[in-house]
Amino acid sequence: MADVTEMQENEGTEVDPKAAKKAAKEAKKAAKKAKKEAKKNGEEYEDDDESLGIGGRLIMGVVVLLIILIWLVIFGFLVKMDVGGFGSTVLFPVLKDVPYVNRILPGIEEYIPQEEDAYAQYTTVEEAVDRIKELEVEIEELKASGNANSDYIAELEAAAAELAEYKANEASFEETKEKFYEEVVFSDNAPDINEYKTYYESIEPENAEAIYKQVVSQLQKDAEIQDYIKAYSSMKPKNAAAIFDTMTDDFDLVCEILQGMDASTRADILAAMNAENAAIITKMMEP
Repeated sequence: MADVTEMQENEGTEVDPKAAKKAAKEAKKAAKKAKKEAKKNGEEYEDDDESLGIGGRLIMGVVVLLIILIWLVIFGFLVKMDVGGFGSTVLFPVLKDVPYVNRILPGIEEYIPQEEDAYAQYTTVEEAVDRIKELEVEIEELKASGNANSDYIAELEAAAAELAEYKANEASFEETKEKFYEEVVFSDNAPDINEYKTYYESIEPENAEAIYKQVVSQLQKDAEIQDYIKAYSSMKPKNAAAIFDTMTDDFDLVCEILQGMDASTRADILAAMNAENAAIITKMMEP
């Protein structure tokens, strides 16, 4: 076959297909013959595919993997360098949320949120201690504010209780008024109703209206005085005395309130008041 090729090259002519096919067939026959002779002589004869063996195949596989890894590294480097904008425009939208793989993308460090260190803001132990002290002060202020709110709520609850008591007293007053009408005016032992009619008709309308307003006003005032008496009786004597000391222009009301109290409570409040004011009020309450 080599001779034929040399002859063709020397002559400068094209290879004849038939001759090439014939040469290949002869080479195949020669190989089979050599294989038979080797087998006959007890020698090993391996084809090109079989001559590699298991070890050869492993080496070839490792080489292939190594080549693939090299190409992957080159590809990752090109993406990271954003050659031609391929990494930032094409791969970034696709791989930006894929863990680990997205590390090869350009500018991914700005996209991935960094975990903040809770202690990174403190450069020294002294700064951390100062911050702790500030937090302790804030906690104390919140506690104080909570106590103030509690006191305010207690005051509101006390006021609500007083209003509820006033409402109950008002209802009791209305009930007493209705009872008076029934027992004094319309009861069996009451004077004849015509006498009431004659009496009220004898009063001039203006006077009757004035008397009615005066009676209603007095009843309301009495109810208010009773509320004041209960309210100030429930207070500490020094607190009630402090309020009364400021009411120098209305000592008449102070006297009415004190006169409605029991002697012990009245004495405690007068003792806690300014001596001059207490003396004036005492003279005003003199029988």
